Amino acid sequence: MIIYQLLLRAFGNRPCVPGGSYAENGSGKFNDITDEMLLKLKMLSVGAVWYTGVISHATRTHWRTIPDCDPSLVKGEAGSPYAIRNWFDVDPALAVNFDNRMAEFEALIERTHRNGMKVIIDFVPNHVYREYRSYFSNDNFYLLDGPLHLPESLHSGYVENPALATGNDVFHCHPSVNDWYDTVKLNYGNRSTWSKMLSVLKFWVEKGVDGFRCDMVEMVPAEFFSWAFRVLKTGHPDLFFIAEVYGKGNYRRYADAGFDLLYDKSGFYDTLRGIVRGERPASALTAEWQFLGDLQPRMLNFLENHDEQRLASDWFAGSGKAGLPALAVSLLFNNSSFMLYAGQEFGERGMEAEGFSGVDGRTSIFDYCSIPSIRRFLTGHLTVSETVLYKEYCRLMRIATADAIFSKGRTFDLMYVNPASDHFDPTRQFAWMRGYAGSAMAIVANFADHPVDVDVAIPKEAFEFFGINPDTPAVNPGSTGNLSRTVHFHVGAHDYTRIDVSPHRS
Repeated sequence: MIIYQLLLRAFGNRPCVPGGSYAENGSGKFNDITDEMLLKLKMLSVGAVWYTGVISHATRTHWRTIPDCDPSLVKGEAGSPYAIRNWFDVDPALAVNFDNRMAEFEALIERTHRNGMKVIIDFVPNHVYREYRSYFSNDNFYLLDGPLHLPESLHSGYVENPALATGNDVFHCHPSVNDWYDTVKLNYGNRSTWSKMLSVLKFWVEKGVDGFRCDMVEMVPAEFFSWAFRVLKTGHPDLFFIAEVYGKGNYRRYADAGFDLLYDKSGFYDTLRGIVRGERPASALTAEWQFLGDLQPRMLNFLENHDEQRLASDWFAGSGKAGLPALAVSLLFNNSSFMLYAGQEFGERGMEAEGFSGVDGRTSIFDYCSIPSIRRFLTGHLTVSETVLYKEYCRLMRIATADAIFSKGRTFDLMYVNPASDHFDPTRQFAWMRGYAGSAMAIVANFADHPVDVDVAIPKEAFEFFGINPDTPAVNPGSTGNLSRTVHFHVGAHDYTRIDVSPHRS
């Protein structure tokens, strides 16, 4: 499945002042995601849209009938979408009509379903906005010994006594400016927390939400998820849950708890990032997929999300084109799902200072901002390079989801029979095979900044693995020993190439 992450607040064609207020910069709206826009997502073979920032969260913006937030606690003008202040409301900034905001979101759910895609929203089980008391009691938090002391740089007059533990597991009264000082951690030692968070999930399921991306699950007991999923799936068996899990050692634990998909952050993402940046050899990918074993179909590959730097930023690949070999591996190596972040398909660089968020290679989640490449896309003014990249993304996504070799086939890593030689560089090239129903494809991703000619050895057991007779003449021209075939590839700089090596091909 291809999942498209869409930060609703940043979507749209609006020029923005850095650090501007809602009155100055406005916000993306539920209604901006029209049928026409959803059909364009279908061109990327998207099966589900993760609408980010839907739930009502802390903000410096005044909304009539909604209590104001203490501005010293809010990060940026817009505030963090992960500092939830009302689990049973949507962000008013996303609505055209304040009083009709929930109906506008429900209409977006219906539009998305009508266009053949599922709806995902965030579930933030670990923490809530610091002032959120209308649903929770002190029993749902960790009470500390003494008053809260916020960083002096916030110039805050906010009083909290006793202090509550800060969201990122700060169990003392002095959170730093780098901590999640706008949030407080929920206490799952109290069973009422379990019940209240289950009620949150039930509320949104009844609205028609199909799945949840669950934030920072490693900070929450796996047993809670196991219990909640069993309850929810009794009446809604097709519900699915995505775990934002970072430590590879925890993948199995949260898979066993019932998560359908798990971030492969410390595995494939970190390794691909290191390869793209020239810090790790391409061959390092082999150990990552071997580590996953039978978990591979349940992993969620990605190269961007709201937390990570943009693939085309100066801190990562430097351009969208330079990220193509990593994209090919993420999509075509195995059957894992893939997540695409809005703007990535155009090579969005994230090199703007939006306000609270400086130039850091990310699209800010704290500011009322918009995404430059999305603005150009919506107005029909993409650059030539953006248009070329977008077409390649559409093509690769279609191959990954519609070609049976890649959507259903098995994987065979070829790196162990292709050591360093005059014809292959395992530090900058990665080679593998996919096979299905008697057909096989060999693929090479080239992470080098220059074109290469490589010879890739394919052993007999690769064809045997796919149920193909390795003695078939078409796949065994002049083989000796264990070698069944050598395939020559010409691969462009920062590119990939695939060659059909099926028996019916010469």
